[in-house]
Amino acid sequence: MLSSLPMTLTLSRIIAIPVVVVLLYVEGDMARYAACAVYAAAAVTDYLDGYLARMWQQQSKLGRILDPIADKLLVAATLLTLVAVDRITGWTVLPTLVILCREVLVSGLREFLAEINAHNLPVTRLAKWKTAMQMTALGFLIVGDAAPTADLPITLIGELGLWIAAVLTLITGYDYLAEGLKHVAEDNAPKPAESGHEKPKPARPIL
Repeated sequence: MLSSLPMTLTLSRIIAIPVVVVLLYVEGDMARYAACAVYAAAAVTDYLDGYLARMWQQQSKLGRILDPIADKLLVAATLLTLVAVDRITGWTVLPTLVILCREVLVSGLREFLAEINAHNLPVTRLAKWKTAMQMTALGFLIVGDAAPTADLPITLIGELGLWIAAVLTLITGYDYLAEGLKHVAEDNAPKPAESGHEKPKPARPIL
């Protein structure tokens, strides 16, 4: 399955991460454009790999594991590097923390649910909008002041998009937490007695 196109796209998203990080540390407008191009290509594969896997019936357990991991690695690495190179500063660091903490929360919930053999947390439509918003906002922040026109506040658009993504992150994070706690309650609930194994009645005292 490693040779399939959907899996290749997922792996390419992981390979693109160090390229984006290195380009963000390079000075100059061309480096910013290159970083944005590589990042945008990686973000597009987030949609294509799942779509092609479903269309060609090439879904696999490894693909389902690597796909969300690749997404989280790309977003986390880009966010942290933008903070390190002072593209994200001041109050805009707060939505960055919200997004990263939410990813840790959801990853922990998924790990717990896997241990109790519960179904994975479903990806809601709002969560997809959140992902699209944060991906777009990061693209604007990567370009930043290197925008070809000064009339368009690229950095401000990226910062506003990041705040919106953080709000959606809080909402979806709460939904996932509530769903996870529901599974916790179900797992802790007393199990009904199995059929054919009735609980023995206490012995009748001898008078």
